[in-house]
Amino acid sequence: MKWGDFWRQFRKDSAALFGLLMLLILLFTAVVGPSLVRADPTQQNLQLRRAPVSAMDPFGRDQFGRDMLSRIVHGASVTMLSGVVATAIGSVFGFLAGLISGYLRGWVDEVLMRAVDLMLAFPFFLVAILIVGILGPELRNAILAVGIAKIPIFARYVRGVTLKLAQEDFIEAAQAVGANKLRIMLVHIVPNVTIPAIVLATVELASTILSVSGLSFLGLGAQPPTPEWGLMLSESRSYFQQAPHIMIFPGVFLSLLVLSINLVGDGLQLATDPRRRGS
Repeated sequence: MKWGDFWRQFRKDSAALFGLLMLLILLFTAVVGPSLVRADPTQQNLQLRRAPVSAMDPFGRDQFGRDMLSRIVHGASVTMLSGVVATAIGSVFGFLAGLISGYLRGWVDEVLMRAVDLMLAFPFFLVAILIVGILGPELRNAILAVGIAKIPIFARYVRGVTLKLAQEDFIEAAQAVGANKLRIMLVHIVPNVTIPAIVLATVELASTILSVSGLSFLGLGAQPPTPEWGLMLSESRSYFQQAPHIMIFPGVFLSLLVLSINLVGDGLQLATDPRRRGS
């Protein structure tokens, strides 16, 4: 599918365009925001602890008197980058495993898919918690754990697409003219699997961000005083009645991020669905 055709299909979905706009705003906040908001997100001022929203502090202060606006802005980059890296780990290794398994088949397929089945036998979040428990509670370990736990999802999907492509006429034609397996995979299979894999990665990004934030919420990911939205939600639980803004702001921004990614992901799925290209 050409990019021009893809964009024409994508922009027909108003919800997806709204999600894309919202996602771009959040991305701008994550990239440019820290240079615009000068306050140190970790600097404490106990005299201002739990200070409400005001003209001086648009998002108020947290339980340690830290500037909530600065923590939200810096937390955007931490939260988004964590989700992107974890998704990249799962998608890259899952893509390679699914591609090799689906095209080579035989004993290679058997070994790789039995390993995938073993991981899928356990709940996703339990696998992530187990890995973090072994490596230790730290943000980078949480990212790695979630990325590893995502590998079976991508491996299964890419394997299915590869198996279907392997039966196509253009693959048989390439084999008939003497193209080796490596060339067929790189030239004919990979380009046709990449776009569906990117769509899947976009869809999975939302749940990946929630998973990393969830581990931070449980104390297994980001550690204080890191401005990560899941950790901020966890730290604010005891102060919800006295200072609800401490919990509301990270919760709202995390929800908006996940919602925007889900809307874009749905739009990508519709745009790449062959049954809707003519609609």
